[in-house]
Amino acid sequence: MSYATLLSAAGLSAEQLRQGTLVARTPIDGSELGRLVMDSPEQIEAKIQAASLAFRQWRTVPAPARGELVRNFAERVRLHKDALGALISLEAGKIRSEGLGEVQEVIDICDFAIGLSRQLYGLTIASERARHHMLERWHPLGPVAIISAFNFPMAVWAWNATLALVCGDALLWKPSDKTPLCALALHQLLEQTLAAHSEAPKGLSQLIQGGRAAGEQLAAHPAIPLISATGSTAMGRAVGLATAARFGRSLLELGGNNAAIVSPAADLALSARAIVFAAAGTAGQRCTSLRRLIVHHTTYDKLLPTLQRAYTSLPVGNPLDAGTLVGPLVDEAAYTRMQSALAIARKAGARITGGEAVRPPGLAGGHYVRPALVELPAPIDISRQETFAPILYVFPYDNFEHAIAMQNEVSHGLSSALFTNHLLEAETFLSSEGSDCGIANINAGPSGAEIGGAFGGEKETGGGRESGSDAWKAYMRRQTQTVNYSPRLALAQGVKFDIG
Repeated sequence: MSYATLLSAAGLSAEQLRQGTLVARTPIDGSELGRLVMDSPEQIEAKIQAASLAFRQWRTVPAPARGELVRNFAERVRLHKDALGALISLEAGKIRSEGLGEVQEVIDICDFAIGLSRQLYGLTIASERARHHMLERWHPLGPVAIISAFNFPMAVWAWNATLALVCGDALLWKPSDKTPLCALALHQLLEQTLAAHSEAPKGLSQLIQGGRAAGEQLAAHPAIPLISATGSTAMGRAVGLATAARFGRSLLELGGNNAAIVSPAADLALSARAIVFAAAGTAGQRCTSLRRLIVHHTTYDKLLPTLQRAYTSLPVGNPLDAGTLVGPLVDEAAYTRMQSALAIARKAGARITGGEAVRPPGLAGGHYVRPALVELPAPIDISRQETFAPILYVFPYDNFEHAIAMQNEVSHGLSSALFTNHLLEAETFLSSEGSDCGIANINAGPSGAEIGGAFGGEKETGGGRESGSDAWKAYMRRQTQTVNYSPRLALAQGVKFDIG
């Protein structure tokens, strides 16, 4: 199937794709897919004002009716799942099953948000004053700006957008300039849903195409109470500082240098399967990708040959082809960073399996690599940094406390894993003495997450939480309310203030 056919199936017309200066390319072969119009600062300001106006009306719509909008949107996404999944493969380079899986994640979070629309619960609080009662109530927050990354060009927006919509907020979406077509296609489905929803005001969701300057404008704008940003730690630091300077809120889901520990009590067959997917899936371009493997010295020589065989045989190629498990890196810069990291490790004496460039048959362009296993006796500086590529650093350990210390020594704190069938090890890893990450798994890799759990991490991962659990509270404002249903004015803490 041609690229033009895939774009058309996703609802993108040839006319839309030849209008501007923002060039969309496919990492499959580097060819141009289209050109979109970038929003000027004036256009961005107009969209912010339109979202602010729409919010004033949307906040008055009952939450279950807001959930109905999300339900209708999910139905449209279901109808277009195959086309949207193929578009993700085309523009982000994910293999077909991962592209379809991401669209399923959009559908799943819609289902979560629909149920949530009837569960925006507050609290009743006992008052110390007679004939008084206290409430904790949640109100819509305002226009929410969502800055998303290339590696999950649809799902991460949906994590934020669906919750924000049922919470009564308006939306502003600035996608990565590497995946503008995925954003356009999905947003068009939302716009169709909005147009068919009688209570949805005009301008409720705005798509903003642009680069760093567009994100900076959103982060600094006083009319936007919450910025939810997914991307690098450097990007998050800039967004967080700009937002904090005006006392706005930021929800940051940033980098990860995720580790897995393999205990002597691990099921090695299960561990190997989980490790290879977590480290090589999505060509190592997930924030939850496995980047460090910490293996007990008695298990090391049993596990490593299995991993080496898998790494040398993984099918690398066109993500649209059946059977491909590792697609391309997103661009040349990603390839250069990977090779630079491997050169540093090689100079430090690392034993490296893989890492070389691959040229799949029939593809003249694109940046394909064989995933790399980098064996070192102990961590080095480059292994403590996140390189967004399929590099897995492997270290031995002697005792469990040492392994946990190695796991926690990096500046990020997103996801972690332990492979063991030993109860005491598992419970220690999940305790306050164990993993310092926002996500901790036993006998499951660190990569990927279900929408029911709040997603995010600690330290330089940003501390934000998106998706499930009580993450909805980030998109609302809390108000403590006191009601006096007596004819007397009673002051708290027994204070007396009689004025006669």
